[in-house]
Amino acid sequence: MWGETETVSCIACGEEVSRQNAREYDKYGDRWDRDGKEFEYLCKPCFRALTKHARDGLEAALEAAGAGEVDDAEFLSRFLTDTRGEPAGRE
Repeated sequence: MWGETETVSCIACGEEVSRQNAREYDKYGDRWDRDGKEFEYLCKPCFRALTKHARDGLEAALEAAGAGEVDDAEFLSRFLTDTRGEPAGRE
């Protein structure tokens, strides 16, 4: 059976685990549409800790806030403002 000896890396903690002891992760939230996909993996403890909310619009919100283009503080400020209104403590 596939996965019995294959090992994968958990994208959250980096631990190497057997494929059969890992959970598939699809950043687009559509793990059932398998055509042409390469999945990433999470170990079981990291998968259990994962918040499983809908991700519709997340990629667009990250890009609009400058993900990977501005420093962390600026990104977080933009992201919170765009998705939740002004962050607490800002005037």
